[in-house]
Amino acid sequence: MPTKVSARYVLGFDKGRHVLLDNACVVYRGDVIEFVGHSYEGPVDEERDLGDALLMPGLIDLDALTDIDHLILDSWADPELAKGYQWSEDYFRSRRADVFTAEERQEIREYALIQLVLHGITTFMPIASEVHSSWAETFDDVAGMAETSRRLGLRGYLGPAYRSGVNVVLANGERSVMFDDERGADGFTDALRFLDHAKDLDDPLVNGVLLPCRIETLGVELLKATAQVSEERDVLVRLHSLQGLAERQHILDRHGVTPLELLDQAGMLNGRLLIPHATYTDRNPGVHGEDRGDLTRLAESGASIIHCPLTSMRYGSVLDSFNAYKEAGINIALGTDSFPPDLIRGIDAGVQLAKILAGTTGAADVAGYFDAATLGGARALRRPDLGRLEAGAQADLVAFALDDVRDGVHDDPFRTLLLNGTARQSVLSVVAGRTIMADGKIDGVDPGHWRTKAQKLFEKMRAAYTVRDARGRTSDELFPPVYARLER
Repeated sequence: MPTKVSARYVLGFDKGRHVLLDNACVVYRGDVIEFVGHSYEGPVDEERDLGDALLMPGLIDLDALTDIDHLILDSWADPELAKGYQWSEDYFRSRRADVFTAEERQEIREYALIQLVLHGITTFMPIASEVHSSWAETFDDVAGMAETSRRLGLRGYLGPAYRSGVNVVLANGERSVMFDDERGADGFTDALRFLDHAKDLDDPLVNGVLLPCRIETLGVELLKATAQVSEERDVLVRLHSLQGLAERQHILDRHGVTPLELLDQAGMLNGRLLIPHATYTDRNPGVHGEDRGDLTRLAESGASIIHCPLTSMRYGSVLDSFNAYKEAGINIALGTDSFPPDLIRGIDAGVQLAKILAGTTGAADVAGYFDAATLGGARALRRPDLGRLEAGAQADLVAFALDDVRDGVHDDPFRTLLLNGTARQSVLSVVAGRTIMADGKIDGVDPGHWRTKAQKLFEKMRAAYTVRDARGRTSDELFPPVYARLER
């Protein structure tokens, strides 16, 4: 027998586009949607009326933080102080160490995945900082996270992050990248092992992908090997690139080409590639300030970008612009990249920044951003059965309550949610027909326990920065408070 979920607003799908239905319902049986519309008269096994809420496809986060929040620490510093957040040359050469135990790393990932569920994310691709590891993620790290993800019921696209280099601060105070090719090869072996592991699990909610770290931390041979495996096994690759001037200059100095050209030369620039951020194409004012072909090149390759507007804004960057990339024909997905994993706040940031860049409120493409959080993510994953509510699609859905007086008045529910709400208003999350969160609660999860646990892990992470800092500054020196603390 099917399950029926009703709401004041339902985002359905008709003739290739999202459409809004008033006082409608979604009916699903097992993991597949059977009906989306205004009235359903057939028998159901379970019925849930969400009342004054917006029911829509589950949100797809393709740069989802699976770590303890570090942006709260490192998004305030000037460039000189920010050097203290990188590995020192001495730390790279002789003192590398894991900040957290293997058990703590699993706890961190579980805490982060719980946050995804609570914020309405149904499909995710993880990202974790490598700064706190002796090198990068291991097979065991991600295999354990896969089990946690399965238990919580999320749909994951997973793989260990790997790299052959790391950003460091040299003894002379300059920034650079130092390499350890042996560790890079070991990480790549772990990545291939996880692809086999995911295949053996034979679980539709665990999908193996290749997740190399950042383009400047991969040598050419590792880039080419990644591209070759991606083609041979037909698996997706996500690679952080086109995300900063320092990255661009390093690639130019080391390889004599731009990051986009290097991706192409390595055989990676194709429809299997997902590029988080992609803010530093030739259109960016810090590069040329005009499009000299990068957007066309990206569009023609079939690669997708993962736009993370809230995180980019907090680090002082912006995609210039969402509408320009969209009009060029580039597929745009969304990511959160940092805490909170709140795509509603992210969309709001992106929409408002688009107005500023264009100099007109008419540039506010709200539908385009919500499309990116659903349909764009589905296209990037090559999953036409995700990101939409229609018969035959996967039963992945999320609902946001709009019934609190603090939500304000209603005109269009998406504008109300965007301007007055957050993803914390998520009241229902269903993945493949399984309810993984209802009324803001996850079965078996104690929020108080995780709040206390996460704070302890965060304090341990914060204290470890001083060990890596080339100048050995204390945590309080590296992360000065907004106001000086008055001692008793």
